[in-house]
Amino acid sequence: MTKQNILVVEDEELMRTILRQLLNDAGYSVLTADSAETALEIFSRNEIAVTLTDIRMAGADGLQFLDQIKSLEAEAVVIVMTAYSSVDTAVAALRKGAYDYITKPFVNEDLLQTVKNAATQRQLFHENRLLRREINRQYNFSEIIGKSDAIQKVFELVNKVADTNASVLIEGESGTGKELIARSLHFNSSRSDRPFLAVNCGALPESLLESELFGHTKGAFTGAVGDSKGLFRSAAGGT
Repeated sequence: MTKQNILVVEDEELMRTILRQLLNDAGYSVLTADSAETALEIFSRNEIAVTLTDIRMAGADGLQFLDQIKSLEAEAVVIVMTAYSSVDTAVAALRKGAYDYITKPFVNEDLLQTVKNAATQRQLFHENRLLRREINRQYNFSEIIGKSDAIQKVFELVNKVADTNASVLIEGESGTGKELIARSLHFNSSRSDRPFLAVNCGALPESLLESELFGHTKGAFTGAVGDSKGLFRSAAGGT
């Protein structure tokens, strides 16, 4: 059975060592970081079951890091640790989406039980996502009419590439269903529970293309009456 990855974010070397040993002995694969910045890089490159982060750290603190990690993955399971136990800190962490919090010094058995429960929660998220995709699989191409060998080959190709990170170019004359194929690719992918945004680039004036895609702040140019986060950020995690 593949070990689940636990990410430990702690700026005190001794505490990182203690947590690494404790979690390793419990059968987890442990990745460590001494700052929120390093942790974000590790998180983006690995499949992390549970993130365990200290609240008080140099640079971005644990609550800021919680915001950042949730922006990368809404279902990320995060446990916060603090030696400065207070109701306010706990409530702030839980409101920002933390799974739970523990106080230092901690009882080893209590910490391991909390991590185990969190890892189970993460597994349930994953299984539910797969189940939703399987339940809806029969509707993947319901909006596309066609039973010819050619269109069946298109369907097979969509199923083959949808769950990869490959860039896909869809070609065809106007009205042949390019956007429907794009939606089918999205629906079959691991991004199916995140936004799908279709953009007609040809309809965007060259002068507005950058702000439409990347966003802008209020007053950045004439007519910018408010902030806009842009299409890329709006579709973050999706297509």
